[in-house]
Amino acid sequence: MFRNCLCIILLAASYALAQTPAGRTLIRAGHVVDVRTGQEAADQTIVVEGEKISSIGATAGIAAQPGDREIDLHGYTVLPGLIDVHTHLTMETNFDPYHELSTDVAREALNGARFAKITLEAGFTSARNVGASGYSDVALRDYINAGLLPGPHLLVSGPAIGITGGHCDDNLLPSSFHLIGDGVADGVAAVQHKVRENIKYGSDLIKICATGGVLSRGDDPQASQFTFEELKAIVTDAHRLGRKVAAHAHGAQGILWATQAGVDSIEHGSYIDADAIGAMKAHGTYLVPTLYLADWMAANGHLPALYQQKMLDVSAVMRVNQRRAVEAGVKIALGTDAAVYPHGLNAHELEVYVTELGMSPLAALQSATINAADLMGWKDRTGALEAGKWADLIAVQGDPVADVRILQHVPFVMKAGAVAKDEIHIH
Repeated sequence: MFRNCLCIILLAASYALAQTPAGRTLIRAGHVVDVRTGQEAADQTIVVEGEKISSIGATAGIAAQPGDREIDLHGYTVLPGLIDVHTHLTMETNFDPYHELSTDVAREALNGARFAKITLEAGFTSARNVGASGYSDVALRDYINAGLLPGPHLLVSGPAIGITGGHCDDNLLPSSFHLIGDGVADGVAAVQHKVRENIKYGSDLIKICATGGVLSRGDDPQASQFTFEELKAIVTDAHRLGRKVAAHAHGAQGILWATQAGVDSIEHGSYIDADAIGAMKAHGTYLVPTLYLADWMAANGHLPALYQQKMLDVSAVMRVNQRRAVEAGVKIALGTDAAVYPHGLNAHELEVYVTELGMSPLAALQSATINAADLMGWKDRTGALEAGKWADLIAVQGDPVADVRILQHVPFVMKAGAVAKDEIHIH
């Protein structure tokens, strides 16, 4: 069934995908943003060879050579492609329980093919996918890497690991159905086995549910799920085997335990308190806030009653608590939880960081570039426009360092030297 699904994906994607051109590409930019400093150099040319940037310099000093391709972006500001470290590309914005139960791995794989393209065209050239059934995100990553589907550079987790009856289990059917989530494991030996199994089947990172969640039945977002011993066993095995760990965690105790166990990022962090903030600072743990979803849900969401009150409760406290974390100096990487709201709106997260968390536009932009690249372990590949890194870049009109809302519409996207979207040069 899964192979048949992937064949369908290929047929649906039979259009010609953009290929990295041979020879040099000269991108003639009006301004180029240095996301480390916020400086915006004028009249710059980015020289791209293959998938990577080879140099950046003043346009006046870089003449075209025979065979070069030139892209005129002199009226635009060019900056690195954005990075979202918390996506669910194989999932849809539909939380009707019947729809959830009827979405199988084949449908998730098809969702991934659709939403990866939308995410890339929104200006996000890299992403982490943190939770997918049946390793559908592993297949998606592999097809993107092979040039068979358009989408961001991906790190994927496969099934999220959680306890029986917890946020990462399947809790919608009665006991007679014996339905168990892909990633369910209880006890030290079982969670070690599940980490190793995920890695066996292609996971780049490990996603765990350290507390209950919102869009799940019968669990409490503030309640810890794994014991500290289980958390430590997960992180120890994952790190020894070269994988980072992302911990879904709303409740303060779960955040604290996951941080003390050594996870690399806390996803959501809604009820974070002073003890958890101190631990995250001491361990250098990233916080991934996922805030815009509350705005979107308030304006557009139609959640079933079994989820609605939990969404209201979490939304009421998350921004105040996370602002304290930002003010205390906890490291922030942009993540959206896209699928909770429609894919492609990812850049709206930046605006909330500025208006609600008190971050400067530059700091917000850094959360989606150099910080996110660091969390992904890719700071040598992406996150800034520098020689030797992937030619992942976007172009916008105006100054995103002054107003991050500009990034909510991106007319030009290049990923690894290939143009993925171009609304500028359409005649």
